[in-house]
Amino acid sequence: MRALMGIVLLLLPNVLLAAERPANVVLIVSDDQGYHDLGSFGATDVRTPHLDRLAQQGTRLTSFYVAWNACTPSRAAFLTGRYPQRNGTYDMIRNDRVDDGYLYSPEEYAVSPEHILGMDEREVFLSNVLSDAGYACGCYGKWDGGQLKRFLPLQRGFDDFYGFCNTGIDYFTHERYGVPSMFAGNEPTTKDKGTYCTTLFRDHALKFIDQNYERPFFLYVPFNAPHSASNLDPEIRGSVQASPEYLAMYPEGKSRSEKRRRGYMAAVTEMDAAIGAIFERLDRYEISDNTLVIFFSDNGGSGTADNQPLQGRKSTMWEGGNRVPCLVRWPGQVPAGKTSDAFLTSLEVFPTACAATGTSLPSGVTLDGFDMLPVLQGKVDSPRKEMFWQRRDEVAVRLGDWKWIDSKKAKGLYYLPDDIGEENDLSEKHPDKVLTLKRRLTEWQQEMEAAEPRRPFRDF
Repeated sequence: MRALMGIVLLLLPNVLLAAERPANVVLIVSDDQGYHDLGSFGATDVRTPHLDRLAQQGTRLTSFYVAWNACTPSRAAFLTGRYPQRNGTYDMIRNDRVDDGYLYSPEEYAVSPEHILGMDEREVFLSNVLSDAGYACGCYGKWDGGQLKRFLPLQRGFDDFYGFCNTGIDYFTHERYGVPSMFAGNEPTTKDKGTYCTTLFRDHALKFIDQNYERPFFLYVPFNAPHSASNLDPEIRGSVQASPEYLAMYPEGKSRSEKRRRGYMAAVTEMDAAIGAIFERLDRYEISDNTLVIFFSDNGGSGTADNQPLQGRKSTMWEGGNRVPCLVRWPGQVPAGKTSDAFLTSLEVFPTACAATGTSLPSGVTLDGFDMLPVLQGKVDSPRKEMFWQRRDEVAVRLGDWKWIDSKKAKGLYYLPDDIGEENDLSEKHPDKVLTLKRRLTEWQQEMEAAEPRRPFRDF
């Protein structure tokens, strides 16, 4: 008995330490995934068993928005918790010549905007805050925050990074329109050329968990799936690539659209399998219950993505451009098997992760979101009453249940509870409501203009 008590006393400190250990955070982001393209969001043609299990074990968010309708600014916003117009990255970091099949020489690419621009070095990332709190931080996938060394993840609080830093690559060559684009840490690498990139991102994420499961960690996995392949070959460009094993799960199709939809669905399912491997590793180390998992798409679906019942898609101001599927799991903290239609956004990710980990918000930094855990727990209504979007001269604002849009492809006033598809323009019926939303948008624009200017686009 004394021997047994001795063992218990020896183990007690470790048990208490495990019980008091701060929560891990796993943030998984898909790329250009349609609102309808998960089983938990109604899809019957796309297989996403692991994400569907995540929905069953957590809460499904159906009115969740990102802060911009395409890659770079959307990611900058949720990693800093600040509107793109406040953090400075309010447009794409992207070369336009690739649209016409132009191949940049290495010397030309080295001084092109896509290569030299990056997020302002003064911005505080979620990884900075968690790293300072003692977290191990790893990033594996699409960074999209700048390619010069000073902009890379290792200079933003991450301890390890494997991925690419521009907006898209070929899934197998890892080239962006002929330009090698993969990084390991701070250095470019071509050693894994030929290996499907979702597999590489999965394997690095699993290795990170293996190395850090005994300490608090922040794992950020921004997959590029199911973004189209950035290849100079017109037959590949615009399609989504997947491994033969996953392509074989879906019928070949006859039309060009059906064939491209097949590749898209296969890439989603292959990504889902990689996500399932991450969940399995958390289970293996018995840390799933102490891990906050957040999944969403970086913007609306593109190409052959299915955005039902939303109108529009990536790069538009319709709901299909900015409203995305989102799943949140944290056993014992976030209700399982629930659906929340609360008005929430990706700007909430930063403060939510800080609250979950017991980490203080950065001092002197204006954040545009809040901790959404009390909302998901049903303790309070969402504090979010408004959201603003601006892409050059195109704008949209949601105020309560009303949304007003002024853009090339989308215009009008819509009452979302009755018209999620934005088909019934109520501008003429409610001119006063239009004036109210336009006035509030102008006030927000003035606030963004008055904020301390940030690179890379502001003139200061």
